[in-house]
Amino acid sequence: MTKGTTKRMTIMLLLTALVFGGIYGFQQFRNKMIQQAIKGKGMPPQAVSTIVAEISAWQPNVEAVGNMRSASGTNLAAEIGGLVTGIHFESGEMVKTGQLLVELNAAPLKAQLEQLKAAVTLARQNYERDLAQLKIQAVSQATVDSDIAMLKGAQAQIATQEAMLEQKFIRAPFAGRLGIRQIDLGQFLSAGAPIVNLQKLDPMYLDFTVPQAQIDLIHVGNKITINTSALPGKTFVGHISAIEPQVDTATRNLKVRAKIPNPKGELLPGLFATAKVDEGGKREYITLPNSAIAYNPYGSTVFIVKDKGKDADNKPKLSVEQRFVTTGLTRGDQVAILTGIKAGEVVVTAGQLKLRNGAPVFINNSVQPANNPNPEVKDE
Repeated sequence: MTKGTTKRMTIMLLLTALVFGGIYGFQQFRNKMIQQAIKGKGMPPQAVSTIVAEISAWQPNVEAVGNMRSASGTNLAAEIGGLVTGIHFESGEMVKTGQLLVELNAAPLKAQLEQLKAAVTLARQNYERDLAQLKIQAVSQATVDSDIAMLKGAQAQIATQEAMLEQKFIRAPFAGRLGIRQIDLGQFLSAGAPIVNLQKLDPMYLDFTVPQAQIDLIHVGNKITINTSALPGKTFVGHISAIEPQVDTATRNLKVRAKIPNPKGELLPGLFATAKVDEGGKREYITLPNSAIAYNPYGSTVFIVKDKGKDADNKPKLSVEQRFVTTGLTRGDQVAILTGIKAGEVVVTAGQLKLRNGAPVFINNSVQPANNPNPEVKDE
């Protein structure tokens, strides 16, 4: 390689290094300027919709679903087996307490009862005779004591026999309406075999559950209105009669029972019904649209708009503050706020997904989310 060639190579390498060095320096300068511009400008204001938190009067109520059950109900059955010798009711009949419904063959027990009565008569005569003999010292006290024991034993056997005899006569344990007869005359009825269903239809009970968050709205004596799809257009009114004294740990629900007058027998056990419980007096709550609440596993939050004064153009300078809240009852599109905000504070109702704590915002309320306490379904 000649001396001239070496010189040209050196100059070329220097020029190449100078070009690449300039490009690298320009990239570093540009990145630095972009970072400074971004840092100086910050996050641009985000458009949000807002509402002023206000106190509203609420009529608290609880809506639930449950099943109807009768005040008393059972499937009548025989305690002991026997041949059916008498049926004294018709299917669907109204019966009174203690009314005779079914007779089983009791002839053997009646015959044995007469035998036991004769034994009692003999035991009483022996006792009276020996008691007279004791007065003249003709028999010992032990003999009289034995006679007393024999008499009481014979009387106990009669009581046992009479109880067994009564089991042959099946009676209504309470007043109510009978179902469909399941036996026939002359049939041998085994112990425990069903005879007929008996239901006391007035009053009726409605058993339902409410979540633990609404426990404070449920009290014995609260008015309750009942509707069922089986009787469209009819409403039944009753009152809460009992509340379970513990919450179900599996569902976190509380079991409640309401008592409903049913003089016409229109409500039947097993009917599915909806219930609305009126808590009583009105309450005042801070109310927000449901869309304003962000529900998270760690708690519910809202964004509050804060006034930071004026900017360089004399426009309102606004930012948001994220705050945890405790929610309560809901009605339609609205939710009650128990803690976390005060009346008069401005709350973001739309645009929360773009926000973080301290983010700048500007308000655009041209479109507002639903905020109807009693929304209605409309056919389009």
